[in-house]
Amino acid sequence: MSEEIARIQPAAEIGEEGLKRVEELIEQEEGVQNRFRGRLGDFITAVAILMSLFHLYAAYEIVRTEVLRAIHVAFVLFLSFLIFPVSRRFRHRVMAWDWALAALGVAIALYLLANGDDFFDRSILPNNWDVVFGVALIVLVLEAMRRATGWIMPMITVGFLLYAICGPYLPVPWTLIGHMYMTLEGIYGVPVDVSSSLIILFTIWGAFLQYSGAGKFYIDFSFSAMGGKPTGAGRTVVLASFLLGGPSGSGVATTVTLGAVAYPMLAKVGYGKDAAGGLLAAGGLGAIISPPVLGAAAFLIAEFLKISYLDVILMATIPTCLYYLALFAMVEIDVRKFGMKDVTFERVESAWSLTRKYWFHFLSLVSIVVFMLWGFSPVMAVFWATLVSALTSLLRPDTALIPYEVFRRSAPIARGLWNSGLVKALAGGSLGVLNVAATCAGAGIIVGTVTLTGLGLKFSSIVLDYAGGSLLLTAIYTSLIVWIVGLAVPVTASYIICAVIAAPAMINLGVPDFAAHMFIFYYAVLSEVSPPTALSPFAAAAITGGDPYKTTLQCWKYTTPAFLVPFMFVLDPSGTGLLLTGSFKTLAGADWGSIALVTLTAAVGIVALAGGLQGWLFKRTTLAERIMLSVAGFLLVYPKALFDAVGFALVVLVLTMQWLRPVSTRTS
Repeated sequence: MSEEIARIQPAAEIGEEGLKRVEELIEQEEGVQNRFRGRLGDFITAVAILMSLFHLYAAYEIVRTEVLRAIHVAFVLFLSFLIFPVSRRFRHRVMAWDWALAALGVAIALYLLANGDDFFDRSILPNNWDVVFGVALIVLVLEAMRRATGWIMPMITVGFLLYAICGPYLPVPWTLIGHMYMTLEGIYGVPVDVSSSLIILFTIWGAFLQYSGAGKFYIDFSFSAMGGKPTGAGRTVVLASFLLGGPSGSGVATTVTLGAVAYPMLAKVGYGKDAAGGLLAAGGLGAIISPPVLGAAAFLIAEFLKISYLDVILMATIPTCLYYLALFAMVEIDVRKFGMKDVTFERVESAWSLTRKYWFHFLSLVSIVVFMLWGFSPVMAVFWATLVSALTSLLRPDTALIPYEVFRRSAPIARGLWNSGLVKALAGGSLGVLNVAATCAGAGIIVGTVTLTGLGLKFSSIVLDYAGGSLLLTAIYTSLIVWIVGLAVPVTASYIICAVIAAPAMINLGVPDFAAHMFIFYYAVLSEVSPPTALSPFAAAAITGGDPYKTTLQCWKYTTPAFLVPFMFVLDPSGTGLLLTGSFKTLAGADWGSIALVTLTAAVGIVALAGGLQGWLFKRTTLAERIMLSVAGFLLVYPKALFDAVGFALVVLVLTMQWLRPVSTRTS
């Protein structure tokens, strides 16, 4: 990630201390990583390339499910034990035990593959070697998770394992071993299925975009298109975060990449350190909820619900627009509230000139959705989109993943290819998925425990009992549960945990399954901006020099309006209109008038909440106006006709009061 920052902006722009702090925060999400050069570095690069090529091959050709998942986990374990040191003390070294653990991860997969179909047939009564390799796999997955994500996720996983082992219906623990290792419902279950078939392909595609210069182009385009006006600085952050976040799917990565170049611009127009950091983190958060990638958890939604990933993109369309509407509203209010002045930003080229030169980067960005609309599966869509990105990069020498010198044979072909962007993209795609894939393998243990013990139904009954059958209270309790879980674990893990234990409660009360899962997904995303793992705001604070916790509060201010919208999904049937009824199949017969009305209601509610939180609309609000705007916002996100009417009336009343009141020259 530090290399990516350097490609877009010199590190000196944010200072050595800031860069060091940013790298530490990235390590909290992606794990402390070794950096190798020489033969060992070449070896690891070669293995990562082999992993990417295998998964690209598996996308195009048919590979048996158990073979794909086993080889995927073997690659993940092998590279994880070489890339992530056992502790900081052993950083940038591969110790003997690392080699031993890496080799054991491969041996476990080879044992599974060598036994063929008989292996899965004896899952209920595993033999001694099955138990040995099964226990070893569980231990390796826990250790790989610890190295990649820290202690919390492995501890939670161990807690689920202890619950299963100590349960009254499992007299011997070997039944659990067979379920976790010798079926497709444990470690090799749904999370690893998604990781091996979709997530890694999207990380490879994202790496192809980055190494072809797409990330730099998206930032330059946003600066050129939005610069020049006081709102241009904030608008640039919002637009660039959407363009960068779409292919990356990572909140921290988008925050850091954009913050390194955008903070000086925000400071120039008058943003304070904390406010600038909050806006950057809020923009980065949009990466996780923005099509076409939506973060790793979105692929799991499609798999859990057995729907097309294109349907997930469809469901995210209006909520994503509403999220960025909230950010744009906040930016517009900031200009008036802080009295920002016009500032002329230096632009090397116009947006039109940049587009004329690098138009193909937009083609790479939208190609996935286009391929899926043509009827391709998500796996084949990302496969061909990656190929499109590689081929279109050759249109210009400064974006070519394979240097022109290789084609002209003016340099040694082997050396030119090895140092090319193509090799870096193939290796980066696999190395970038390791922490997510390790989390998915560990999450498989959790999902396996829930399916084996029926914990999801038990937890659901507890939530329903406490809520007294109230859908509103059930939704509030569920959001709090997801939020609390998200305080300790990444988005992907918190979604998986809560999808299997919390979603059934809302579904039992009549909430459509797709709405319940999208509700949980959006609140799992809050883990990116919630202490103690508020990595995006903390990374932004490291860049701006602001206070991490004040920056987090500023980020909450920017994101709160949009994160009340998910309640509309679940509290009333009309609210599912924001998800476009959840499927292309049902969209044709949808009530478009109802969809338009609920979208308008949500939009007005978001703007009202933005005004209430900022204490400013077109003018500074009085205390009464601020209260009315806040109340109106909450009423408008509860899809009931009476509440909508009162909410609209309050907004109109505030607008009338502001229009009749003389303009104040004071700023806050």
